[in-house]
Amino acid sequence: MNTQSNATAPSLGVQSVAPSDTPALRQFYSLVQREIWESRSVYIAPLAAAGLFLLGFVISLVFLPGRLRSAVGSAELHNVINRPFDIIAVLIMGVTFLVALLYCLDALYSERRDRSILFWKSLPVSDTATVLSKASIPIVVVPLLGFALTVAAQLAMFVLSIAVTRGSGVTVGMFGSELSLFHQWQVLFVHLVTGHGLWYAPIYAYLLLISAWARRAPFLWAMLPLLAVGGAEKLAFNTSYLAAILGVRIAGGPSVDLSHAGMNMDAMTPFTLIQSLSSPGLWIGLLVAAAFLAGAIRLRRHRGPI
Repeated sequence: MNTQSNATAPSLGVQSVAPSDTPALRQFYSLVQREIWESRSVYIAPLAAAGLFLLGFVISLVFLPGRLRSAVGSAELHNVINRPFDIIAVLIMGVTFLVALLYCLDALYSERRDRSILFWKSLPVSDTATVLSKASIPIVVVPLLGFALTVAAQLAMFVLSIAVTRGSGVTVGMFGSELSLFHQWQVLFVHLVTGHGLWYAPIYAYLLLISAWARRAPFLWAMLPLLAVGGAEKLAFNTSYLAAILGVRIAGGPSVDLSHAGMNMDAMTPFTLIQSLSSPGLWIGLLVAAAFLAGAIRLRRHRGPI
């Protein structure tokens, strides 16, 4: 396969392409733009899901005045007002995480499958810059997109709630005092940027490595080694260290306990930005991610189309 790739490359003008004079940062920015343009599901799927979640909230507004009237004067009022805002934040966060995983599995595999890798390798762009631009989508772009969608959806929910709850005994002042959107957005930003971005970086990098290596069924090849190693460890030593390591990583940040977090963003983010950035687990994960990305770069450099 490499012979075919090398034979095809000259016909695409690889040897005649002059070195690019484009600054590295501008070139990287252009590569990220290209990834967003070619992988439209990265933003279309979360946008469609957010619209569907918002429609569900609009339907629930029929029952909201009655719930508010029954909760006025009790501690339950805080939960009635805040619960829908927490739920939509968690749902959008879950969708963006799933989108990021699927993107990583397909990012380097699809360009070999449709042979577009021959065209991209004919351009004066390094494999390092290409792989890093693809890694920036799940680590940076998707979390920021999820944050923007959540803020927009919650603002729409706030306006609709105020309009519907007139006459229910809950004033705008009461609604605003029970619902702290700015606090929610601060917590959500920390969770998405450090949790879904940096903390999940080794997961995304591992999937990119598999995407660059697999000849078919990248999802199967991503799961099989984990299941095989975990099963062998359990049978040989009756331990579950690999499962524990993966569980801590999937939790989304240091000291997160998903079993008690529920749908509450504060419970899902029991750490500040400084605490997250000072966590040894974060930096160990980033080193592992760097090793996986180095492997993905090497594989892309030497592997041709499928």
